[in-house]
Amino acid sequence: MAVAVPAVADIASKAKLAARTLAQTDTAVKDAALEAIAAALEDRIEEILEANARDMQLGLEADIGDALLDRLRLDHARVAAIARAVRQIAALADPVGEVIDGHRLPNGLDVRKVRVPLGVVAVVYEARPNVTIDAASLCLKSGNAIILRGSSSAAHSNAALAQIAAQSAITAGLPDGCASLVAGGGREELAELATQSDSVDLIIPRGGESLKQALQAVATVPVIYAASGNCHVYVDASADLQQAQQIVINAKTQRPGVCNAAETLLVHQRIADEFLPQILSALAAARVSVRADARTHDALARHSDIPNLNIQDATELDWATEYLAPIIAVRVVDSTEQAIEHIGSYGSGHSEAIVTRDTAAARAFQLGVDAACVYVNASTRFTDGGEFGMGAEIGNSTQKLHARGPIGLRELCTFKYLVEGDGHVRA
Repeated sequence: MAVAVPAVADIASKAKLAARTLAQTDTAVKDAALEAIAAALEDRIEEILEANARDMQLGLEADIGDALLDRLRLDHARVAAIARAVRQIAALADPVGEVIDGHRLPNGLDVRKVRVPLGVVAVVYEARPNVTIDAASLCLKSGNAIILRGSSSAAHSNAALAQIAAQSAITAGLPDGCASLVAGGGREELAELATQSDSVDLIIPRGGESLKQALQAVATVPVIYAASGNCHVYVDASADLQQAQQIVINAKTQRPGVCNAAETLLVHQRIADEFLPQILSALAAARVSVRADARTHDALARHSDIPNLNIQDATELDWATEYLAPIIAVRVVDSTEQAIEHIGSYGSGHSEAIVTRDTAAARAFQLGVDAACVYVNASTRFTDGGEFGMGAEIGNSTQKLHARGPIGLRELCTFKYLVEGDGHVRA
């Protein structure tokens, strides 16, 4: 027997009605709903893992690659971490109703700028089933209804997780339609969701450039792009080289298939002869392939005692590539200014790092690099809502308007002015 799939427009209209109620829902009710979701994830873990196993098998058969399989994979530890993140979000302060600013005008009017929910948020994402729960929890806590649209590669996982989230939230007192999953369609369905201007207030796509381009071509709903991460680590002339090696290895290898992993290493020419043999040997031991410029090859050629590292020549394309794999491009630069120029030319505005003991160089890097997150003596892998104390994130925005960096509770809110008078009229 065929099961009727709700139309996108009907799902969006229902979410709009739910959003009106959610905007006025007490914090205690929202927190109880999140606790119910976390408990259900733990109680129904075998159901979730069974659904994920089906997706993993289909992914293997389709040869989607190790990076996507890693994003797709769930196990007991990962599901427990998802449930833990839900509880962390519940424990955070409710942003709704927060007074951003307030003052009394000379005419006696009281003006308050107050944080309020956006309304209906649609999240479009690829492969990562944890986003289903992270996004739902953040939206519900911030008083927003959510429409989820995952990729076909995680269809079974997303369906199980979305059903658990919606059922638990409604049972705990949130309105029907507060969390919905759009499933069963292709690009046409995405285009329909992206044009629901009467019902959907914001779309957040979390995926690659093809998803971004598909939305840019059709969207009439406002979009915040949680876009790709072509991230760099620059090792300055004054760097602590042991610290630099630890940071580079972590930024590249801790989880290569994610947007905050480093894709390019820039090394100051004054330390190239000393540092490059060390770091490239360490990268080789970690099974990271290297695409190197001519100056890197020259530095290695002066060290006949190191083994053949099988390093390939870097091309122009390598500097602009988000590998999402154990591959890194390496370039020698003459100065901090040249490193900043390189990042300005090829970076995606996500996360950039400098390793240095020179305060002036660190300050120049912080001021000169245009990115959502700029690090001094720390790995780019920290760009994450959970690591930033937000509980979780929907994605990392590389845009400059409204939200930049990890998208958490406050980034899912707008504001309105509440103005109170006593019979005031304008002269």
